[in-house]
Amino acid sequence: MNKFPFISLQSSVIGLRIFTACIFLAHAVVRISGGTIDRFGGFLEEKGLPFGVVLVWLITIFELAGSLLLIAGRFTKNLSLGFIVLLFAGIALIHAGNGWFVGEHGTGGVEYSALLIVAFIVIAAGDNNRR
Repeated sequence: MNKFPFISLQSSVIGLRIFTACIFLAHAVVRISGGTIDRFGGFLEEKGLPFGVVLVWLITIFELAGSLLLIAGRFTKNLSLGFIVLLFAGIALIHAGNGWFVGEHGTGGVEYSALLIVAFIVIAAGDNNRR
């Protein structure tokens, strides 16, 4: 009889890859369906970045395409690096000013982004394909 967690390390990494990709896929879909691209673009422009709406569309397209490719197990290392860069940018622009904890007193701190960065490091390390 197998012991907890009942699946192999390789299967665990695949599950982590697919679930993490689904998180970003949901982000992109909600951003498009919820109509928040213009608002997010305005926020980026307030932070001093030019062409905020264009940047948000580029982020959203990367999240959509990158997530689907991750789910398919394609370009895992490169996409993981791209998502890590995106997460660090989010920390610098949005979350760092809110402290560490995400849910503490309604703030949006860095702990969730930090966890996702570690997840992408594991995903990239678990990619045995040389793509």
